[in-house]
Amino acid sequence: MATPTGIVALEPGSPTWPARLDGIEAPPERLWVRGRAELLSHAPLVAVVGSRSPTPYGEAQALRFARALSAAGVGVVSGLARGIDQAAHAAALEMRGVTLAVLGCGVDRPWPGGEHAQRLARDGALVSELEPGTPPRRHHFPRRNRLISGLSDAVLVVEAAFASGSLITARWAADQGRPVLAVPGRVDHPMARGCHRLLREGALLAEDPEDVLRELGLAAERMQLHPRVCAPQPARAVDPLLEALRGETLSADELAARTGRSLAELLTRLVELELCGEVARGPGGLWRLG
Repeated sequence: MATPTGIVALEPGSPTWPARLDGIEAPPERLWVRGRAELLSHAPLVAVVGSRSPTPYGEAQALRFARALSAAGVGVVSGLARGIDQAAHAAALEMRGVTLAVLGCGVDRPWPGGEHAQRLARDGALVSELEPGTPPRRHHFPRRNRLISGLSDAVLVVEAAFASGSLITARWAADQGRPVLAVPGRVDHPMARGCHRLLREGALLAEDPEDVLRELGLAAERMQLHPRVCAPQPARAVDPLLEALRGETLSADELAARTGRSLAELLTRLVELELCGEVARGPGGLWRLG
């Protein structure tokens, strides 16, 4: 079958076929990938999904979890939808991490389009079981959710209404034997009801990125966030990164230039400091003291 330029067709048994999909119900006969096809076999991968209309709290939690997971070497899978999905992809890209978007349309016409889709096609991967040229259709999305969970080692629901499509992904995950975690929200807000419903039904509570890492068996191995990063430390020289931010609001590139650190090392340290409340990320990716 002829493949459009820049798009790879994968079939079961091919070297880059993701083995995670072999055991799921109704596995795809073929996957179309635009971007870095090798990322589909990255380990581990966690799906971060949620509302298309998140609250500021929900978006902040998606960014927080996805940044920390990326800093620990965990890839982020989501569906490219506006809201929680795009926040999770953006955070992973910001951290120079691994991220995959599973689509309900052809990879050559991602929906929604725009900058997020372009960056994923370049630095991550767009994935679909639908042939190139297939337009988005409402009935495609519930079915593609089985691939979001199937490609992942765990599913994290950040914010969702009571009947959210994210709960479909969580159901698929449970059927596939994947752990489901949910971030709690305000008890009086409708966007928290989906996560609270999952928690009542047996989903694992995720208050902190370390909860996800622990479920993957990686908390001690990859990133014990609070004990390692936030515990009281003996007196020592002020972190040059904090010193550079004193009285300033700077981008990660500007901080890298001022401190002489590599961008990857600096972004990891920024996440650690953000989790401890010592720095905060503002609009436009600008950092300031917390």
